[in-house]
Amino acid sequence: MKEYWGSLASILGVLAFCQSLLQVLFPPELRFATVKLFNRIFNVFNSYCYFDITEIDGVNTNELYNAVQLYLSSSVSISGSRLSLTRALNSSVITFGLTNNDTLFDTFNGVTVLWEHIVTQRQAQTFSWRPMPDEKRGFTLRIKKKDKSLILDSYLDYIMEKASDIRRKNEDRLLYTNSRGGSLDSRGHPWESVPFKHPSTFETLAMDPAKKAEIMEDLKDFANGQSFYQKTGRAWKRGYLLYGPPGTGKSSMIAAMANYLGYDIYDLELTEVHNNSELRKLLMKTSSKSIIVIEDIDCSINLSNRKKGTANSSSIGRSYCDPEMRSGPGGGTGDEGGNSITLSGLLNFTDGLWSCCGSERIFVFTTNHADKLDPALLRSGRMDMHVFMSYCSFPALKILLKNYLGHEESELDEGVLKELEEVIAMAEMTPADISELLIKNRRNKDKAVIELLEALKERAERKSKGGESVREKNLNDVEEEEQEKRALESPKEGRAFDDSCEKDEEDEEKKIE
Repeated sequence: MKEYWGSLASILGVLAFCQSLLQVLFPPELRFATVKLFNRIFNVFNSYCYFDITEIDGVNTNELYNAVQLYLSSSVSISGSRLSLTRALNSSVITFGLTNNDTLFDTFNGVTVLWEHIVTQRQAQTFSWRPMPDEKRGFTLRIKKKDKSLILDSYLDYIMEKASDIRRKNEDRLLYTNSRGGSLDSRGHPWESVPFKHPSTFETLAMDPAKKAEIMEDLKDFANGQSFYQKTGRAWKRGYLLYGPPGTGKSSMIAAMANYLGYDIYDLELTEVHNNSELRKLLMKTSSKSIIVIEDIDCSINLSNRKKGTANSSSIGRSYCDPEMRSGPGGGTGDEGGNSITLSGLLNFTDGLWSCCGSERIFVFTTNHADKLDPALLRSGRMDMHVFMSYCSFPALKILLKNYLGHEESELDEGVLKELEEVIAMAEMTPADISELLIKNRRNKDKAVIELLEALKERAERKSKGGESVREKNLNDVEEEEQEKRALESPKEGRAFDDSCEKDEEDEEKKIE
């Protein structure tokens, strides 16, 4: 036993002597230079380079780290054995991410890169105004040296853009409306918002499939056309005019467009806007990737066709009582709570210099009578695509039967389908009217189809007979609806205006006598 401890002591003595000898022959400076030289030689023969992206850069959060985390979450498979789950604020989607020290391969433009998520414990912290998290997180990007320029020039920008799109799609859609009387909210914004939960999609929209495909293709080209608009020098915006009888799905079309593109909606109420300057300020406060909607534009302010106006009445016979002469096309005095928006102000709103203050925005106007609008508002650049929302057609009817009753075309009797196809065009019923019939009898599918067929036949027969046709009746209903809207929007102003005009006419008659 003594011999064993003696031999061990001698060995330790030799090692201590060798260590002291190495410290004398190789000082720390020489050892540091040797390690540095070795690393340099290793890097020369190594074909990879590495980039670290930490979660916190100094005291600020690194936005690139968050973008990479969100981008990689779209590439991670749900079937992975160990994943991290996150759900951001105002988001309705759960995202999947890499766990601690996990790796993932990604491909960009034919180049394969390796991402590694590094999580280490942070050392004990001293006093700090901003406490740091206990764990130190970061991503390490490994790429080949020959691909360094491609990755740094394009790949990281692509990740930031992709992450922005993912974040926007995951967030809840918002529906904005301008505050009453132009007032501002607590944050000084003129728009008030609520979550947008409308379930309408192009799949459920009762419309001709060919027309729907055309609109969807146009929307897709617009959303992916940033380089095209920049190359041609055009503002990145597009205008749509939805016109047709009431109940044909104009509002549902707007909701389907917003859900298809993932855009927010700004519902602009022109009767609450006092003048053109306020209209421009509202436009400046809208965000990109949004749809700006003006519904029933012919009922909001007076934008009637100037050519028809000049044909019906000469300018000599017009007086101060004419709404257009009194306050421009807005038809109101801004001092009394009305609006003085002019046609020129609305044109500049949609196609002027101020319309270019944002990007990727869509203007949507709806009306029941497109022929009543001024041609200057209808031309390309302001309303680029005109979409006629017509009465329910046979292809749209099949979509409604599938939505409300779950009936596929093959499940219906061929004789019933043939009868429906024969009478649907003659009946001229709107999708809203047909939907109401199907909703009432949705629990009894056979009864719903029979009553629908009877209603269509009755409407078609009534139209084929003499007297007032269904179309004329619908047009009269539209006129009454528009008159009610105008009366409800400004009843006091209209009565005061009529009284003043009648008084002026009486005075003129007295002078003549």
